Amino acid sequence: MANPKSLSYPAAAVFALLMMAISITNVDAAAVTFSVSSLGAKADGSTDSTKAFLSAWSNACASVNPAVIYVPAGRFLLGNAVFSGPCKNNAITFRIAGTLVAPSDYRVIGNAGNWLLFQHVNGVTISGGVLDGQGTGLWDCKSSGKSCPSGATTLSFSNSNNVVVSGLISLNSQMFHIVVNGCQNVKMQGVKVNAAGNSPNTDGIHVQMSSGVTILDSKISTGDDCVSVGPGTTNLWIENVACGPGHGISIGSLGKDQQEAGVQNVTVKTVTFTGTENGVRIKSWGRPSTGFARSILFQHIVMTNVQNPIVIDQNYCPNDKDIHGTSATEVAVKFDCSSMYPCNGIRLQDVKLTYNNQAAEASCIHAGGTTAGTVQPTSCF
Repeated sequence: MANPKSLSYPAAAVFALLMMAISITNVDAAAVTFSVSSLGAKADGSTDSTKAFLSAWSNACASVNPAVIYVPAGRFLLGNAVFSGPCKNNAITFRIAGTLVAPSDYRVIGNAGNWLLFQHVNGVTISGGVLDGQGTGLWDCKSSGKSCPSGATTLSFSNSNNVVVSGLISLNSQMFHIVVNGCQNVKMQGVKVNAAGNSPNTDGIHVQMSSGVTILDSKISTGDDCVSVGPGTTNLWIENVACGPGHGISIGSLGKDQQEAGVQNVTVKTVTFTGTENGVRIKSWGRPSTGFARSILFQHIVMTNVQNPIVIDQNYCPNDKDIHGTSATEVAVKFDCSSMYPCNGIRLQDVKLTYNNQAAEASCIHAGGTTAGTVQPTSCF
């Protein structure tokens, strides 16, 4: 078998995902199963089943053999739940056939930070199911100008490794839908995120301080970034994702802190943006920082009725290739950088964006770079 240390990214990522798949197959063959229903969970959508879910986790985590936590069909009400490791085995699967429902009163979990949190775990898989954050009440509170809780992220992974999320649907999160923080080797595939286009701060998937995260074959419709990338993210691969409505895919904001980890080796490939505020965006603070963005590739991107298809600010250098579609505004490409920290090293290749069936315009402020192939709108550098 190949030595993964000898493989380049994304080959190493493919190797890691293959090992995950083999591991999951072995889990199903030899796992012990804990049903939340047998531990007292009620599928009526109104009985608090948090204790039963935590009991199932405790049993699975204590097992020396691979374990499956089974959630049958129905609606299960859960309050704030923290699933902590390390566990005695590295192969726990949540197999969800039903729907997990957050409390309808947003104040119950609104200041908890997270609704469902996995921390210090290794080898956890979440397969199928629906997570209903019931966040509409909190959105209404925020839009009214009243004093409201900040809101809870629906699903968070913190300081964890070898995580798989497959076939999951996240609805109406109070805040972010899914957060990956301080993790390694995370695969998300076939994920669907759905929230209203005007829902505040409902990022689809947020990644920070993590390495080897892969997001594949997913559809994200929300009121904020479809995918947001924070400091300390390396080896992130996003492919075959449909985004819209939402704010697009954003790297940053970066450089908020003077001492900050950078973002490196990010690939966004075969992504469609429909009716989004932005397409691909890199944003940063215009002040000194150790933060950076390097080796960023946007490739095979299709945009329809996107207000700001390409937006870059400050001193970050993307490589945009094969981007085409329609802009909802006359200025389709915008590089807005400061005179003190100009943008340099930008490369545009085979970009074709139109506005009202005519070539769109570009705006470049303190920006420089090169072009290759056909670039429309005509670049301003």
